[in-house]
Amino acid sequence: MQYRFDGPEDAPVLVIGPSLGTTWHMWDRQIPELSQHWRVFRYDLPGHGGAPAHAAASVAELGDRLLATLDGLGVQRFGYAGCSIGGAVGADLALRHPHRVASLALVASSPRFGTADEFRRRGVIVRTNGLEPMARTAPERWFTPGFAAAQPAIVEWAVQMVRTTDPGCYIAACEALAAFDIRAALGRIGVPTLVLVGAEDQVTGPAEARTLVAGIPDARLALVPGASHLAPVEQPAAVSDLLLMHFSTAWQQDTSAAIPVLPHVTAPAAPSTPFVPVAEIAPAAATPDAVAPTPDERYEQGAKVRREVLGDAHVDAVNATADVFTEDFQELVTRYAWGEVWSREGLDRRTRSVITLTALVTSGHLEGLAAHTRAALRNGLTPAEIKEVLLQTAVYSGIPAAGAAFAVAQKVIQEETTPPA
Repeated sequence: MQYRFDGPEDAPVLVIGPSLGTTWHMWDRQIPELSQHWRVFRYDLPGHGGAPAHAAASVAELGDRLLATLDGLGVQRFGYAGCSIGGAVGADLALRHPHRVASLALVASSPRFGTADEFRRRGVIVRTNGLEPMARTAPERWFTPGFAAAQPAIVEWAVQMVRTTDPGCYIAACEALAAFDIRAALGRIGVPTLVLVGAEDQVTGPAEARTLVAGIPDARLALVPGASHLAPVEQPAAVSDLLLMHFSTAWQQDTSAAIPVLPHVTAPAAPSTPFVPVAEIAPAAATPDAVAPTPDERYEQGAKVRREVLGDAHVDAVNATADVFTEDFQELVTRYAWGEVWSREGLDRRTRSVITLTALVTSGHLEGLAAHTRAALRNGLTPAEIKEVLLQTAVYSGIPAAGAAFAVAQKVIQEETTPPA
């Protein structure tokens, strides 16, 4: 990972992670204060801020890359603060590697970011239109209107950060957020946690923050007035003070020998719950020989893949109309089509979408074409590639069938690739 250090070499390490579409510079105004007490490690997401454009497929993969980088630097235990997707990385590390994380701050974060459909559609828009739609709307997502009007230079800086991001890495990050959901695991986060959110954040706001606090044992909530999603940029002094207080009190109570005791901090310490370090994770037991999945496992896998490809809205609509007469058929489709065929590793999902579109047009089953055109966009096909598939199909399946298919696909593509106003 691309990274930088600030602060004394002999101080304990505090890792801070950025939001999607930003660089480590979003934390610039916290560095003077934090680096007096910690060796601050900042990193950029893949394809952000000039970092190598090696896309990561999941939040867990981002966490693994971060740990590999820290391992190479000899950093074993650290505090962690992250904004938005940066917060997701921290929460994931606290769940999978609790012995590495001394204390955690989740800034403008969430156990689940919106819906999978929202982020996969954002990926479709970027794949079709580039990052300009995301850059143009970044200020209204990140800042309060008053701040944006009063700070045009910062607004332009934010827009340029998005414009200079690698589109493929941005899309991959959207896919990672679409799949991220730790709501059921929050109770297993055992490190001292601060949840910090801007009072006017419309992206991951106070409601999401309260979900984190309700789920994470002994977590504390800090609501920052006059701030939206990028609270560290909009209210730097308040965020710096909150992080300083949290990490100072948390690490003073961490009895692990791997973390030095910090110098006394003059800011008044908030009352806190004593923290007992989490033990090392035991080695995994030997894995038995693989066995064929059961019908129930195929169904669960099929339900997962069906939602990833067709979207939650489509699957929810189908499930809502199922009754005692159709439920067995829907179970068959989920288990066989999605749990067995679509789940096979022999073809990637792009290729399966090409085949599916061709088969639907050739067979005249246009009632399913809209859903699978939408799925093809989610699976990485561009509108230009879908056009080529339909042109190729016209040669071998007939002009009338392809003409009807173009009308269906055109409507879906316009709906899915038009950026929000």
